[in-house]
Amino acid sequence: MNILVTGGASGLGAAIVKKLAANAGNKVYFTYASSKSAAQQMEADFPNCKGVHCDFSDASSMDNFIAELANTDIDILVNNATGKIHKAHFYKTDPAVFLKSFETDVLATIRITQESIKLFRKKKFGKIINIISSALINKPPIGWSGYVANKAYLLSMSNSWATEYIRSNITSNCISPSFMKTSLTSDTDERIVQQMEDEHPLKKLLTTEEVADTVLFLTTATQHINGINLIMNAGADLK
Repeated sequence: MNILVTGGASGLGAAIVKKLAANAGNKVYFTYASSKSAAQQMEADFPNCKGVHCDFSDASSMDNFIAELANTDIDILVNNATGKIHKAHFYKTDPAVFLKSFETDVLATIRITQESIKLFRKKKFGKIINIISSALINKPPIGWSGYVANKAYLLSMSNSWATEYIRSNITSNCISPSFMKTSLTSDTDERIVQQMEDEHPLKKLLTTEEVADTVLFLTTATQHINGINLIMNAGADLK
C-alpha cells in the first residue's frame, strides 16, 4: 500500500509512520514542516519512507505539495497534522487566531483530502483516516476552544466523505484519542498529568504507540468499516 501521513516526523505522526513502515510492503510518505533532521532520520531507519516538506501555514508550500501529490499514487491518507494549539480562554482570543488555525488545521486538510479522493476515485479504492480528539466527547479542556472546534469540523467532514464516496469503494473513518504525552501537550503542568494518571481507570495514559496500532488496524480493515469515530478514552464518556 502507498500511504500518506500528514505531520509524520514527530509525536503521534512519527509513531504512526514507524508502525506502518514496519511492513516492508508499504510505501509511506509523510509531511513535515520544521523537523527536517527527524524526517531524515526516519528515512534512514526505514528505506520505504519518504519525507516531503509541506508547511500548512505557507500558501506556496501547500500549492507545491498539492501539485506533487498526484505522483504518490496513494491508497491511504492519514490526516494527522495539526498546528500548535493556541491555549487561551475564548473571550481572550482574537478572532484572527481562530481564522489562522482554521486555515492551517482545516482548510489544508480539506485540500489534501480533495486531491487524494481524486486519486482514489480513479482506482476505485481508498481509505481516509482522520485523527480527531476525544475532547469532542468528553469535557473539552479549558482554553482549547479553537482546537476542539476544528476537530469537530473535520469529524463532520469525515462523515460527509464516508457518505459521498463509499460507492467508489472509498472509506472515511476517525480515531479520537484522549490525552497523550506529546509535544502538543508538553507544556501541561506535571501535577495535572500526574492527577490524570492517578484518576485514570487503567492508571496510565494513552500512548502514541497504542493509537498507531489502531491506525494500522484501519489501514487493513474491510471497507464495510466506514463512517465510524473510534473513541480511545477507556470508556470515560459512558453514562
